[in-house]
Amino acid sequence: MKSDLNPSGAVSLTQNDKTVEFPVFKATHGPDVFDIRSLYKQTGAFTFDPGFTSTASCESKITFIDGDEGTLLYRGYPIDQLAENSDFLEVAYLLLNGELPNRDQRDWFDSSITRHTMVHEQLKNFYSGFRRDAHPMAIMVGVVGALSAFYHDSTDINDPKQRLIATHRMIAKMPTIAAMAYKYSIGQAFVFPRNDLDYTSNFMRMCFAVGAEDYECNTVLCDALDKIFILHMDHEQNASTSTVRLAGSSGANPFACIAAGIASLWGPAHGGANEAALNMLEEIGSVDRIPEYIECAKDKNDPFRLMGFGHRVYKNYDPRATVMRKACHEVLDALGVRDEPLLQVAMELERIALEDEYFVEKKLYPNIDFYSGITLRALGFPTDMFTVLFALARTVGWIAQWSEMIEDPNQKIGRPRQVYTGAPKRDYIALHKRGS
Repeated sequence: MKSDLNPSGAVSLTQNDKTVEFPVFKATHGPDVFDIRSLYKQTGAFTFDPGFTSTASCESKITFIDGDEGTLLYRGYPIDQLAENSDFLEVAYLLLNGELPNRDQRDWFDSSITRHTMVHEQLKNFYSGFRRDAHPMAIMVGVVGALSAFYHDSTDINDPKQRLIATHRMIAKMPTIAAMAYKYSIGQAFVFPRNDLDYTSNFMRMCFAVGAEDYECNTVLCDALDKIFILHMDHEQNASTSTVRLAGSSGANPFACIAAGIASLWGPAHGGANEAALNMLEEIGSVDRIPEYIECAKDKNDPFRLMGFGHRVYKNYDPRATVMRKACHEVLDALGVRDEPLLQVAMELERIALEDEYFVEKKLYPNIDFYSGITLRALGFPTDMFTVLFALARTVGWIAQWSEMIEDPNQKIGRPRQVYTGAPKRDYIALHKRGS
């Protein structure tokens, strides 16, 4: 990847009467960046930035977020335009290659992904090592991490051809692996992929078809799930993406890097947010209990928090939530399940959050996790599969970010520094001198 970072100015820092200058870079979108790579060399000091919330760890051309404006761009394209007009594999091609495909490129990419969906026959035996009640994300971490043991011919990160094969294999096999994790957890036989189905329809069939009869995917349901996949494909340098990049910076094989990303995504503060939102709805239980929970949410001294409302990054409306809200209501109408108590609670909470002065003033709008949780529940997925579906979609973004990192001439092995506040240097004291 060719760097487009060019200094547009400089910033000065004075310490102990010594002044040093650092270049300032301008981004295509977003704030200026101070290049402090030489800070320690010039000053002998580090910066302190827990969570790296004010630190750019890399240069990237993939995704841009403006939380204040409620903007999310994939390769420059607004997320709502892609979700409404494109499909999963076309957006995957865009994230990986930087441009939307022409017809020949699209046909080649679709064909390559479709013909990599089967998994190694011995991989099926790997599942039997897990308990039936194992969380599907635990299975995902183990199985994806084990792929490097089955596909030795695509682990050389210095070979562009092997990187391409690994990329296509992971995108193609992730739905199969995820569906197998689901089938294993409910004690049903695995369903193999079919080459005549599109990406999302194939996944739905592998999850819900049974031996006694086949499964035909409802167009509205498949379209909604496809939108969920697109909306979750990438989200800048979040925890799991940063984990993938950090693992990859050591030269680890791509399968191990994606497994690391899955493990990071599993955390309830990250990928588990839609599962937490649905658990909250189940805790509330019925519409008549909503007022007491709303009051609890407004009370700063009460530990209860509304899950699925507001967003750490988006200080305005989550642009993904707009698309997801529409798809959610289409699914509920298509299935005729609006009378289900849990969904009635969700719809009433949505109405209050969009109208109540407290929520509007604090911009606690329903986010994508709120709507995707409801939608996935309506589609028939249990809550412990929600994060698995998130991982399936995010795999594309992780691979795009990993590939960009591999090709970045400025990339170095990750090595964050620290502020040490432990005991000062001291000498060892023999045991008999330490007292009783």
